[in-house]
Amino acid sequence: MIFTRRQLLKSGAALAAALGFGRVSFARADAPVTGKILGASAKIGHRLRGGSFPAPATTAEKDAVIVGGGIAGLAAGYRLHKAGADFTLLELEPDTGGNAQSGRNDISAYPWGAHYVPLLTDECRAVKTLFRDFGIITGDDDKGRAIYNEYYLCSDPHERLYMFGRWQEGLLPQTGATDDDRRQYDAFFRQVEGLRNIRGKDGKKLFAIPVDDSSQDAEWLALDGLTMREWMEREGYTSKYLQWHVDYGCRDDYGVTLDDTSAWAGIHYFAGRSGVAANTDDSNFVTWPEGNGFIAKKLAAPLAANITAQALVFAVKRDGERVNVDYLDQKTGAAHRISARTVVMATPQFVSARLLPEISAENFSYAPWAVANITLDRLPEGMGAELAWDNMIFDSKLLGYVVATHQGLEARPMRTVLTYYWPLSHLPPKQAREEALARSYDEWRDIFLNELLAVHPELKGFVKSLDVWIWGHAMVRPVKGFMWGDARRNTLKQNPPIFHAHSDMSGISIFEEAYTHGVRAGENALAHLGQSFESEL
Repeated sequence: MIFTRRQLLKSGAALAAALGFGRVSFARADAPVTGKILGASAKIGHRLRGGSFPAPATTAEKDAVIVGGGIAGLAAGYRLHKAGADFTLLELEPDTGGNAQSGRNDISAYPWGAHYVPLLTDECRAVKTLFRDFGIITGDDDKGRAIYNEYYLCSDPHERLYMFGRWQEGLLPQTGATDDDRRQYDAFFRQVEGLRNIRGKDGKKLFAIPVDDSSQDAEWLALDGLTMREWMEREGYTSKYLQWHVDYGCRDDYGVTLDDTSAWAGIHYFAGRSGVAANTDDSNFVTWPEGNGFIAKKLAAPLAANITAQALVFAVKRDGERVNVDYLDQKTGAAHRISARTVVMATPQFVSARLLPEISAENFSYAPWAVANITLDRLPEGMGAELAWDNMIFDSKLLGYVVATHQGLEARPMRTVLTYYWPLSHLPPKQAREEALARSYDEWRDIFLNELLAVHPELKGFVKSLDVWIWGHAMVRPVKGFMWGDARRNTLKQNPPIFHAHSDMSGISIFEEAYTHGVRAGENALAHLGQSFESEL
């Protein structure tokens, strides 16, 4: 079908009105849609801002303490566990996993945050070891390329995009694209492919994962001094469609718009993914119904006896050659102390700065997110392209939804769960957090349902429930000047017997970075304890 300019403008205006958050009200059908607001324990964590705590009632001794049970903390714990070390992991929340947490209902498991991992690059040595441990990588071919477990590779179709009343395959806008748009598409992705294969004067990739394996050539690091939009304009990439596509990528991985994302980080989103596999296309990735919660739960399982949940760490102090870690047991209200030979701080920088006087969180900022899981009694439909794993909405404040049952073995399930993502990048982070926390459940429900029903009117009356998770500090923001500035670089310096591990140290919040920092901190702790080990890095 060929659309006229008038048809495009008319249908685009109609969609914009439908996605206007307040101009369309959700009309309840059959029964009210119910659910709840979930999220990290912000009120408890905010006690670190100046709340008083009781004196520790008990003192225990451990070789190591890990503060924080996100992916970095779990990675450190898994590394210590494999080496047979004596340690305790303290986690604020009832469950470990950080922003890789997940949920489950009678239909499916589903993610509350991170939901996939790209094919691993050569530099991701620690993650490759983990993937072999967990059977995600099952072997190698005669060319040394990893063979991935077929059950965990994303099933077809991967992605589709909703534009002007129809769905199209892929996320690069095609409907209404001009010859100049397509010329710019080709030029941009040729340039990205070139940057993926170029090495700097030091012999390293320009854009590597982990990021600190990237080339340190000043010429390329200078890209951090531009925003992604400034770089695109400089390079002649003025296509609004292309800019939307790149903006989507920045919001999706970083929670930051094209106007604020460091150009180095923006290019890294496209050029850093250089992993290959023996049994799938290089653009594929691994995922599960519960997203990265699959990995988080497998990491936590062997550590169960070492994990103390609902433990608010409120003091970390050096005591001679040892470190005292004080925490509040939220279940009893009692405080306890662990005296450790070494400590791994697997906490975001703004939390570490509350606990250690030598740590600064200046120049660190964090993107808030809202994630909704919507349970449906029927599958979404739509003209133009069939339901995919990732389903994007063009020119929307929200990103779109992931289908939890997409990876299931059932040919065509009758019911499903959609995970809807919204990076709250429409306001500065502090204002966006305040706005998010002030909204009622009804307001959040209507925001997500207004968009869902504008695109899928056939789902009216088939929405069983809708829950919302608010992430106040979901991920560090790689804004202009941050990736290679002093603030981030300083986090890489270690001061034994305390070692740091968090994706904040990389400037981008992706699984590979968090896990690598956790393994490194775990191995630093093992070395400090005098235990022998073979490095996984």
